[in-house]
Amino acid sequence: MNKNHYVAIMAGGIGSRFWPKSRTSFPKQFLDILGTGKTLIQATFARYSKIVPVENIFVVTSEDYANIVHEQLPDLPQGNIVAEPFRKNTAPCIAYIAFKIHELNPDAVMIAAPADNHILDEENFGGVMHKALDFVSHVSALTTVGIMPTHPNTGYGYIQHEGPEAAPGIYKVKTFTEKPNLELAKTFIESGDFLWNSGIFTWKCKTIISAFEQHLPEVFELFDGEKEQLNTPAEKKTIESVYSQCPSISIDFGIMEKANNVYIIPASFSWSDLGTWNSAHANMEKDYFDNAVVGDNVMVFDTHHCMIHTSNKKMILVQGLEDYIVVDTDDVLMICKKEKEQDIKDYVSEIKRTKGDKYL
Repeated sequence: MNKNHYVAIMAGGIGSRFWPKSRTSFPKQFLDILGTGKTLIQATFARYSKIVPVENIFVVTSEDYANIVHEQLPDLPQGNIVAEPFRKNTAPCIAYIAFKIHELNPDAVMIAAPADNHILDEENFGGVMHKALDFVSHVSALTTVGIMPTHPNTGYGYIQHEGPEAAPGIYKVKTFTEKPNLELAKTFIESGDFLWNSGIFTWKCKTIISAFEQHLPEVFELFDGEKEQLNTPAEKKTIESVYSQCPSISIDFGIMEKANNVYIIPASFSWSDLGTWNSAHANMEKDYFDNAVVGDNVMVFDTHHCMIHTSNKKMILVQGLEDYIVVDTDDVLMICKKEKEQDIKDYVSEIKRTKGDKYL
């Protein structure tokens, strides 16, 4: 493995669309959503430990979750758990870890990836990531992985590419489009030059730092002015000050949609960002009636196309449901039509308004 190759796993989100399993104090990346025996962050760490040295893997997370990361990833050096004092979206997160790694190794090439992707065919995935690492090692480029769409999904962002190839299997990015409506998504699929945005990025640290200087100068100046404090005992206090002044902005909106050196690698491995209960259902083993079930004590009768996720503490009997999400925890039972899953965030907001934070 190349000692100049690094991975930053972004694990600070709260996963509200996986409520009530995902809670503010213990969000989805630390849960075994799919019932595989591994949490999402454990599967992600295992995947990238085959690509870069373990000592070169960093996890960027909220201060609230640092101890959970340490418990779930005992092989990760504790100094590689990078705690954000505030949630400020992905651009400050990536600026922080890029500056930090660059101070450690000016020749560093970095993958930045979410903690909650579900990926099958890891051999294919590894080949794509090595292609990306090699490309950005020789070209001043910001590279992302695009997933070849299998259907007009309205829950994903889309990236349009244009020819000719910049390198074998790598194309210049033309446009970014956030979650389209169904008709537009169908048009994208038919055109053949749109891919799902995986949110997996690769670049030299110095390249992304230069992009911050050009496109998000206020963020660049905050981190650049304090970079000598990184990797020292003064880092924690310094980052608290820096983050308090940072805007909350995504890396897609802040840089990727503005830069002219953005490239994409089309990939065909099975991928999901596991953002919703429906996406979990799609990626799990199902019974004869298309029910995905997690829990040893669940019995279903006359039930079809359901997502059922429970603990093993009680017997759950489900009868007569079709296209429902059923999630049972110690203190919450949720029964929700699958077609209404995008409203779960609204339901959680209403619970917060009427019941406070007790069930969040």
